[in-house]
Amino acid sequence: MTIKETKLKGCYLLEPDVFYDARGHFMESFNSKRFNEAIGSSISFVQDNQSFSKKGVIRALHFQIGEHAQAKLVRVLSGKVLDVAVDLRRNSPTFGEHVSYELSHENRKQLFIPKGFAHGFVTLSEGAELLYKCDNFYHKEAERGIIYNDSELGIDWGLSDEKVILSEKDRSLPFLKDLDL
Repeated sequence: MTIKETKLKGCYLLEPDVFYDARGHFMESFNSKRFNEAIGSSISFVQDNQSFSKKGVIRALHFQIGEHAQAKLVRVLSGKVLDVAVDLRRNSPTFGEHVSYELSHENRKQLFIPKGFAHGFVTLSEGAELLYKCDNFYHKEAERGIIYNDSELGIDWGLSDEKVILSEKDRSLPFLKDLDL
């Protein structure tokens, strides 16, 4: 597995080695020892979440604050998404910057999003199923978000606003400038 840091310190793209033969394929999707050595930290995942979304759905940009902040390792089980991480660490030189990567069941890439980042994705295929490994438990009172089309972030989701499907909760999220981080 190749683990490369993105332009945002602490955020990593993982690309597994896939072994093919006449029967199909095999890959190691996660190895805590290799992962922790590569990122120089000790992450212990405690909760797995799985979601399915239809084409055009944006689930963004979510995070938890304080002692309930979560690091996430995201991968696509079926379909294709554009996965986005936004640096929300006020003292970071890349505060407010983002990275985006196409994750799919075909390329098998994964994105590690550390604590202090917002995360979101848009479904590019007819449907997509994602698996998120989290290092902290979900805590409703600590949940926060940023509106997906915040011009300060400049994220290109690859869809016109009229084709975007959002939940009511995501539709009413604040802009980055209005957050008390």
